[in-house]
Amino acid sequence: MFELFRAGGPLMWIILACSVIALTIVFERLFSLRRNKVAPSRLLEQVLEMLEKGSLTPQKAELVAQHSPLGSVLSAGLANLHLGRDSMREAIEERGKQVVHRMGHYLNALGTIASITPLIGLLGTVIGMIKVFTAITVSGVGDPTILSGGISEALITTAAGLSVGIPCLMFYRYFRNKISELSVIMEEDALALLDSQR
Repeated sequence: MFELFRAGGPLMWIILACSVIALTIVFERLFSLRRNKVAPSRLLEQVLEMLEKGSLTPQKAELVAQHSPLGSVLSAGLANLHLGRDSMREAIEERGKQVVHRMGHYLNALGTIASITPLIGLLGTVIGMIKVFTAITVSGVGDPTILSGGISEALITTAAGLSVGIPCLMFYRYFRNKISELSVIMEEDALALLDSQR
């Protein structure tokens, strides 16, 4: 395997670094964007129960804020409870934008890796073909072993670049979709909190 890696030339190190970074981002986002971590199903119910009983203290509101991204959104509304529904709505919208932005953390880097690794592979292809034509210029086409080094470098870097870029693009799209779904859930819960104050 290492021989294959070495045969791909120096650009393989860049592709390897990109794959390690991408793998780290994927695992971190898989952990961070779990449904029960972002928008726990019973949180709204607990908040509405505390409001109904009048047991929502500033300390409990602070705990709600620290609980999850949804808790942060709901606590922004709760902090403006005494100012009326319009102020609550504005606070919730503002906090919601911040939370959704944080949920997309590192995704630009993952998208960039998905875009550049195939291009790095293509650059490796070009470099490999330059070596092939240089070898042809110097030695002619009589010795296939001279040509095979450049051709294998071209093919290996292309394959490596695509092997990293394709999964990265898939995960990038998956996480974008996941964030959209979670945003809708948080929006629905925030509207339910607003509706409870009529």
